[in-house]
Amino acid sequence: MPPTESGLAKILVADDDQSLVRTLSWILKENGYEVVTAPGGEGLIGRLEEERPNLLLLDIMMPKVDGLQLLAKMKADERFRDVPVLMISSMPPEEATVKALGLGAADFISKPFRVRELLARVKAHIRSAQELTRARDEAQSRAAIVDILHEVTDSLKPDEIYHILVRRVARVLQISKCSMVLAKPGDQLGVVVAAYENPMLRNLQIELARYPEIQRALTTSRSVLVEDVASDPLYHDERLRWQREQITVPTRSAVALPFSMKEQQLGVFFLRTTGEDPPLTRADAQFSETVIRTAVAAIEKAYDFETAVSDKKRLEKLAATDALTGCLNRRALSEELEAELDRARRYNLALTILLADIDRFKLVNDTRGHIAGDSVRRRVMHHDFADPGEDPLNLTISIGVASFPDDRVSGADSFVALADQALYRAKNEGRNLVRQ
Repeated sequence: MPPTESGLAKILVADDDQSLVRTLSWILKENGYEVVTAPGGEGLIGRLEEERPNLLLLDIMMPKVDGLQLLAKMKADERFRDVPVLMISSMPPEEATVKALGLGAADFISKPFRVRELLARVKAHIRSAQELTRARDEAQSRAAIVDILHEVTDSLKPDEIYHILVRRVARVLQISKCSMVLAKPGDQLGVVVAAYENPMLRNLQIELARYPEIQRALTTSRSVLVEDVASDPLYHDERLRWQREQITVPTRSAVALPFSMKEQQLGVFFLRTTGEDPPLTRADAQFSETVIRTAVAAIEKAYDFETAVSDKKRLEKLAATDALTGCLNRRALSEELEAELDRARRYNLALTILLADIDRFKLVNDTRGHIAGDSVRRRVMHHDFADPGEDPLNLTISIGVASFPDDRVSGADSFVALADQALYRAKNEGRNLVRQ
């Protein structure tokens, strides 16, 4: 359990002997502890909930309540199970120790006690409790980081990673507002690419002048913590604007964590709390920074993957298409046609192909050259035959048609051969014809 806001460990003393309580309080305060009391042990559970002490000094024998019963009740409550309890009693040590330790007490000291021994035991148990709390918090943070990164690395799209990060960090820190803002130093506008409070939000532009912590994080490349938006000097100009424009801003605290990829700063991980959330602390900022720093590698991996996939698709397209027309080449057409034939067989569908050829086009290539022939192909592709007032182009085409199902079709090659034979007949029978 961490020290109190004053920086001092807090000790709760529950004893019916007021003289002893005063003495203990004076000794403990003189040695740097904050002391609160529960006279006679009455209302102890309430005091524990209210004060959240680092250590409880509890008398075993009190007139109105039984210290051992209080100990059992306390240890049965998971809120206080980890608070170390140092039992104090005038009972015979053997009997008291067995009962107290059996119920979960951390230690036992007999009355009258020696001050140095008492202080040594108090110090040891507070240190042990703090180390246990720190270890558990660290374990929880590590577990949360691992959990987040497992989900991050399972996703390979950068926009999905952004949404995973804001959602998971917000849930771990129990805050209501967490977003990812893409921007570079000197930019006037930023783009919110993901927000926990609005999962449907995409690419929202914001004025960075209204977010001084984001601007400072981008400029300094360091994390910025604003523990209290209402008093932090960084928000002085913004508070004046809010007052001038009569704006009510619910933000209570904020953290801006800059991140970069490929050695170029890309943006800021932006956390905020409202009045209903606990304020953000330096520990929260450090945890979030660890998550971001570790996740950047996953995001970079995602970008590399997308680039590789894009390059692969581009190369596959180049390998499968004709450079002039953009149509599938012979190899790619054959593969596509085989796939369509399989689909037609599975679902009992009809499939038809048309093989078209410009009539007497060889004459254009032979008399004007292949460059001129390519030019004719482009003009035909872009010519709008429906426009009035154009001179006739006097180009005709012959078409051969083949359809499946057909017993003669065993695969793509035989299918194309049927269409080619039909095209040959159209050419022989006078051109400008369709034959099947």
